[in-house]
Amino acid sequence: MDDYILISWLNDFIFCPVSIYFHQLYGNKETLLYQNSDQISGKAAHKTVDEKCYSTRKDVLQGISVVSEKYGLVGKIDIFDVANGVLTERKKRIVNIYDGYVFQLYAQYFALMEMGYTVSNIRFHSMDDNKNYDILLPCEDHIMSVKFESTIKAIRDFSLDDFQQTNIKKCQRCIYEPACDRGLI
Repeated sequence: MDDYILISWLNDFIFCPVSIYFHQLYGNKETLLYQNSDQISGKAAHKTVDEKCYSTRKDVLQGISVVSEKYGLVGKIDIFDVANGVLTERKKRIVNIYDGYVFQLYAQYFALMEMGYTVSNIRFHSMDDNKNYDILLPCEDHIMSVKFESTIKAIRDFSLDDFQQTNIKKCQRCIYEPACDRGLI
């Protein structure tokens, strides 16, 4: 499993590839030392899924580990309603739906499909305003599917030594910026 990519890295990589390095570096350290309030509240919002107490229905999978052999991805889903085929990724608050978010959902979708489940709908749920955002399935959005596969390839081909951040806005929102030698601030 050493060559598997964590599903969460898809979003992290798009934000900034170096953030994956720092996330691994900090590992199991106390998150209050480096996370900001948005990340802390987001983690707290996922508590019901992580502790598998979101639903008592037997046909609702929550917080289970999934793997896609085809793409070499591993991670966890938030909620999958088996009876209705609905895969839901919960976010504390959705302001924009970024490509990285969609790629995480695609990875979960492919993993569930490989595991023999039928996924007919994928969506995000914004917990703060209780809104759902349906996303086209990968087979319905060729452009996003190509970008998904390109991102996986880019992660596999990435060289930390060759990377230089060019977007100061990302550095301004990065919790690792104070420790980063590639930051623009």
